[in-house]
Amino acid sequence: MDYRNHLIQSLSLNMDILRRFVSQIPEIKLHLRRGERFWTIYEHVHHLALVQPMLFRRIRQFVKEEHPVIHAFTPNPEEDKKQDAHLKPVHELLESFASWREKQVDLIQSCNEDVWKRVGEHPEYDQYPFETLILHILAHDGFHLYRMEELWLVKDGSLSKL
Repeated sequence: MDYRNHLIQSLSLNMDILRRFVSQIPEIKLHLRRGERFWTIYEHVHHLALVQPMLFRRIRQFVKEEHPVIHAFTPNPEEDKKQDAHLKPVHELLESFASWREKQVDLIQSCNEDVWKRVGEHPEYDQYPFETLILHILAHDGFHLYRMEELWLVKDGSLSKL
């Protein structure tokens, strides 16, 4: 299997990894705030679900544009407050994540060599080739999975300050 297929397979596998991982966490731990500056596990899952449509749009931008100009993701605290007022069950967030990830994977699988060679502009990156976008999605998944694991299992004095 070539490298690109490994990336695509990894994106696809993360749907099941996230779902299985979160299903093991007791409900009471999902909303536990471990410190003033820490997100809850639920907030990490919520964030992962929330950003998937934006990531899909970035992939689609690479498909449609020769030299896409990507805008930085800027969280909207007011919108987050509105969404927090209507807490969705975690299984709905996981289904949303999976649905959008399937769309992303399908779109990436349809990309030809020209798309994989494209380089976009992003205000936070020196270079932003299509492959970097895919790696960024994987790294983003991994970062939040790591933080959720830490919040679930690590003792208070050993939590990292990230």
